[in-house]
Amino acid sequence: MSVEFLVVGLVVASLFVEFAGFYPGGLIVPAYVALHLDQPLRLVGTLAAALAAWGVYVLLARWFILFGRRRFVLLVLLGAAFGVAGYRLVPAVWPTAVELRTIGWVIPGLLANAFERQGVGVTLLGATTASVVTWFVVRLTLGW
Repeated sequence: MSVEFLVVGLVVASLFVEFAGFYPGGLIVPAYVALHLDQPLRLVGTLAAALAAWGVYVLLARWFILFGRRRFVLLVLLGAAFGVAGYRLVPAVWPTAVELRTIGWVIPGLLANAFERQGVGVTLLGATTASVVTWFVVRLTLGW
């Protein structure tokens, strides 16, 4: 990963939280998503893993007390598990969709955590906006 994307993404995400009042999926999510904006299947795979992790969490929350650190760890682990499952199963079932995998192992869990905290629509709006701003800032200022 390019250091420029990481630094600019952290700054954009921090400013976004300060001015918009909600998280763009997590502080590192815009940097990673901006780095992969040219790979739409990876974005779809990441979103699918995040939604699956969030859905399983909602089911488990009916029977278990999940809040705070427990919720966060469970969502990150579920996101990683769905990411690994997609990485292993998708090529076996659909060989032409090799690119339909997640962006890292942690990003789906961070998105799922934000889905639970502030809703899917708000999180996706924030992540999309901050990621596009990050991409433009890196491309225009640094010529990357």
